Amino acid sequence: MSYASTPIDASPEALATVKYDEQGLVPAIVQEHGTGRVLMLAYMNPDSLAQTLATGRTWFWSRSRQEYWCKGETSGDRQYVREAYYDCDGDTLLFVVDQEGKGACHTGEYSCFFRSFGEPTAASAEG
Repeated sequence: MSYASTPIDASPEALATVKYDEQGLVPAIVQEHGTGRVLMLAYMNPDSLAQTLATGRTWFWSRSRQEYWCKGETSGDRQYVREAYYDCDGDTLLFVVDQEGKGACHTGEYSCFFRSFGEPTAASAEG
């Protein structure tokens, strides 16, 4: 399936609401359009947020490599933004995307959240 980029026109007031941490970053949750499945969490700075909104593709700041990266440029597993939100405190972003390719996780899994701490025990289910 092929997807098209959809730029998002954010107001200056909305962009001014975003609160970045001491490194100039804000966490960005990426959720799959249609299923609601959480695919990944990465970090954005003002430039990567602006690039994401302008291009309709997800751009992030790599804390380990200290560089910008556009999801899928090397893997082909691209993300196309459909909706963009910021939370009530302005300190977390949410992007609803169409996921192209094998998925979002660099390990080859579809979602980065594929590991579970386990099933609840009977004792914890009681209360």
